[in-house]
Amino acid sequence: MTTFNFKTIAAALALAVAMPAAAFAVGSETDQTKPPAKTETSTKCKDGEVWDKEKKACVNPKKSSLDDDTLYQAARELAYAGQYRNALTVLSAMKNQNEPRVLNYKGYANRKAGNVKVGMNYYQQALAKDPNFILARSYMGMAYVEQGNMKEANHQLIEIRERGGSNTWAYNALKQTIASKTHY
Repeated sequence: MTTFNFKTIAAALALAVAMPAAAFAVGSETDQTKPPAKTETSTKCKDGEVWDKEKKACVNPKKSSLDDDTLYQAARELAYAGQYRNALTVLSAMKNQNEPRVLNYKGYANRKAGNVKVGMNYYQQALAKDPNFILARSYMGMAYVEQGNMKEANHQLIEIRERGGSNTWAYNALKQTIASKTHY
């Protein structure tokens, strides 16, 4: 006859529930460790168009058949290239506008374009959808550094660490930004 230890079962269940959240918090999508490679999207395309590999041409993202993942990568590439308006154009073409990664990059592109208040609102929306989205926490923390609000920047750093992200780009970049009081 098997006896069950309820404390062991409860602990196992708690771990099983927590694991997916922790894995997502430090997963590749939330911890982009290097800038995206430049493609034709950021080097040849104009006015928010995206390179379509199949058509071998720049296309309007709203009229294309490109999937959300392709559009997301294009928006990320454009944002890293400093083409914030174009990144926002591409993000607006994605089907799921309430996805945390979309909200986060809308925050990033707006913040970097000088619309800090709008950017912060998008970060908050992303975190309302997924409090474990550490990249949004990192970018929000960087915005706080830019505003001179070191208390809130440090709060985001602690949140990232407590959500299992202490060995991630998101954590290290924010930590470095806080230490140097520069911005990313």
